[in-house]
Amino acid sequence: MPGLSLSSPALAGETFRDSAGRSVRQPATATRIFPAGPPAAILTYALAPEALIGWPRANRPEEREFLLPGIGDRPELGRLTGRGNTTNLERLIELKPDLIVDMGAVTPTYVALADRVQEQTGIPYALIDGRFEALPAAFRLLGGVMGAAARGETLARYAEATMAEMLGRIAPIPRERRPRVYYARGPAGLETGLGGSINVETIEFLGAVNVAGGTRGGLATVSIEQVLAWDPEVIVTIDRDFAATVATDPAWRGIQAVRDRRIHLSPKLPFGWVDFPPSVNRLIGLPWLAGILYPQQFPEPIRDRARDFHALFYGVTPSEAQLDRILAGRT
Repeated sequence: MPGLSLSSPALAGETFRDSAGRSVRQPATATRIFPAGPPAAILTYALAPEALIGWPRANRPEEREFLLPGIGDRPELGRLTGRGNTTNLERLIELKPDLIVDMGAVTPTYVALADRVQEQTGIPYALIDGRFEALPAAFRLLGGVMGAAARGETLARYAEATMAEMLGRIAPIPRERRPRVYYARGPAGLETGLGGSINVETIEFLGAVNVAGGTRGGLATVSIEQVLAWDPEVIVTIDRDFAATVATDPAWRGIQAVRDRRIHLSPKLPFGWVDFPPSVNRLIGLPWLAGILYPQQFPEPIRDRARDFHALFYGVTPSEAQLDRILAGRT
């Protein structure tokens, strides 16, 4: 993987501005990064994997297969933010990271958490905007802080080119031909992302109509009656059990996507292609989604893109058999 050796950050000992506009002390070295949550872990891994001291959740064997040896199996650290935060500050101090990185919503709540942890531990804490459209800026910002600016620029340009290509190819499609999409999470398929949710950003980025988008928010639990009323044309899911049973479930039979068999299970090795977690991994999910939402405009197979993405971002080029396993998420 390019960029495996880090240079000293140019502004060591000074400060930099994170995505929240906070002034953060530039560490003299940035070779030990503590990720506050899964999105930050994947961002750090893509930029400089050897700097990642561990993972919020230990990777499973089937995930480690697609990550660099000796890094994909680094220890479980717990998380500082999000659901189930499990790391206490004493443990954090013991780990002696050069920098704490959080990637996600840049809101007063997370700013307050970053300020508090930074003050109590003395460890610089950078908030990185986790919005999908902000990925190029995230690569450049953290790459610069970590002394991996060239690597950050390479990944930023890949992100920009992918986004521009997808938007350019869907631009001629009239709005009335944009599909109505339901994003199903959980074994019952009744958890979804509301309008503007980070969980459905790529679906909305591609101009599809998120049927749950009439209400703004994050993740929400809905009823089957509501899904029937929405009557989506396409269902995208991350749950294998739901994908395997929905076509024969009488409760879902009346939905157009089920009748037309447009139910798509997102690939997830080593990380989900839609939002699980919502990080760098969504970049390969974007052309995959474009292909299932607009099959006439995107008839080409995703296989070559997936191979190239894995090689560039994860440092491991999957074999043909491994690609089969990755893409087996699709139905």
